[in-house]
Amino acid sequence: MFDLKLLSKLLRPSLKDLQRIPGFQAAKRICSTLAEFGTEGYPTDTKRRLMILNMIAYLIAITTLIYAIQHTFLDYEKYKPVIWINIALVGTSIAVPFSHRINDMVGGLIIVVTELLALVAFCYYLGRSAGVHLQLFIAAAAPFVVFGLKRLWLIIPIIIIAVGLHLYAWFQFSDDYARIHADPDVINSIYVQAAITTFALIAATVYYAFTLTEQAKAQVDSLLRNILPEDIVERLKLQPDATIADNFSEASILFADITGFVALARQLGAKKTVATLNEIVTAFDALSVKHGVEKIKTIGDAYMAAAGVPQTVPDHTARLARLALDMQAHLKDMRESTGLALNMRIGIASGPIMAGIIGKKKFSYDIWGDAVNLAARLEGLSEPGRILMCPSCRENLNDSFQFESKGLVQIKGVGEQEAWFLTAAK
Repeated sequence: MFDLKLLSKLLRPSLKDLQRIPGFQAAKRICSTLAEFGTEGYPTDTKRRLMILNMIAYLIAITTLIYAIQHTFLDYEKYKPVIWINIALVGTSIAVPFSHRINDMVGGLIIVVTELLALVAFCYYLGRSAGVHLQLFIAAAAPFVVFGLKRLWLIIPIIIIAVGLHLYAWFQFSDDYARIHADPDVINSIYVQAAITTFALIAATVYYAFTLTEQAKAQVDSLLRNILPEDIVERLKLQPDATIADNFSEASILFADITGFVALARQLGAKKTVATLNEIVTAFDALSVKHGVEKIKTIGDAYMAAAGVPQTVPDHTARLARLALDMQAHLKDMRESTGLALNMRIGIASGPIMAGIIGKKKFSYDIWGDAVNLAARLEGLSEPGRILMCPSCRENLNDSFQFESKGLVQIKGVGEQEAWFLTAAK
């Protein structure tokens, strides 16, 4: 049986080797620059469509220029009309990227009108045996990419016109009607080139369309995975309209809040405040990934994370404990390097929780339950630079960490219970 995985492993080194070829990356950048020429300022979807149109225009320019050169060396006087039609096509194709400065329709219309007219003209001069009318098949695919699905009112007439011109060329321009009586070898050569060009342009159109679509999907997918847990993203893909709601019998929740940040923000100003918060949250996000913890959200200078959701894990409390210690260590390093009065209170609690997706617009993955409320209360009762935990957390961690008792504390909605400061990992 054919093994795709084995094939991918065999191909992977060769692709890496290809990227090491001198000039490969430079050529890739040049192609990217050419594709994007004239598309500045357009929305992303329109820009992608215009990039495909640019590549089609460049392919047309290259192939028609080759035809013009071939016929010039073959017999300039005999093939002069064909040569100059090809040269005109080269000029109009090169003009396509510049036409985007007018609007996003002009370039596509230039390609469609000039190609339809030129192909009929070629058939007029060379006859149907040259096979140039085969290139009208490109109209079955290219208009969808060039104009976008929202312009069916334009695409459908173009396809109908192309079919009509193809049939007209076949029945009207027989070999006896041809204005240029070319040698059979030349006709065969033109037919082969026309067939190759037709296949190449259709394949290139579909390739670029799918490539840019896949890139767009990858960007959206990456953005979605930055907002939601990976497992939740996969579930939403399978059932986009399904309600995501789960119960977890045991999980751990962390609340962290920077003390005195409002006063610090007034001192720093908006720009430095955002930069400082961004640095802190970015570091915390990296630590969450490192310890296998799910970031839930940030609210101002507060950070909320959970372990054991959306996938249950046996060491959920230990993961949050290690995260909390690293968070405090990072903030200490920032405090020493910047001189800013950065201190953080952290509260961690364990217990049953519920989790799910809330909202349809600007939706989010959130968690609820007594353990969530308890973690928030413990964060408020903690002290700057310290991590306060509930008895369940203390029990889950056993002797793998060091603790210091805070004694009995009064917790709103819970009553009086003992709480513990996490001090270090053993």
